[in-house]
Amino acid sequence: MSKDQAIGGIIFIVCVVLIIGYIAGMFLYDPYIKSWLNIGSESFVRYWLVAIPVLIAFVAVLGIGAWIGWTMATTPPPKPIEEIEAEEKKEEEKAAEEEEKAEEKEKKK
Repeated sequence: MSKDQAIGGIIFIVCVVLIIGYIAGMFLYDPYIKSWLNIGSESFVRYWLVAIPVLIAFVAVLGIGAWIGWTMATTPPPKPIEEIEAEEKKEEEKAAEEEEKAEEKEKKK
C-alpha cells in the first residue's frame, strides 16, 4: 500500500466516523427529542429548520470527503517516471527491430 492509499484510507475512515458520530450526537443528545413536551413549540420548529439543512450539508461534505478518501485508497499508485521511460525505450526498440525485419523481407522479395 502506497502513502497516498494510506492517507486515502485514513480520510475515508475519519469521514465515516464523523458522519456517524454527528448523526448519533444530534439525535441521542438532543434536548428537544428527550423532552417530547416541546414538540409543538415555536422554538422546536425553529431549531429543526436550522438543524436539518446543517445536518444535510455536513453529511454531504463529509460524504464527499469519504468518497475522495475511498478513491485514494483504492487507486493503485502511478508508476515511477523512470519505469515509464524504460518501457517507452523498449517499445521504440521493438518497433525499430520490426521495421528492420519488414525492410529485410521486402529486400529479399
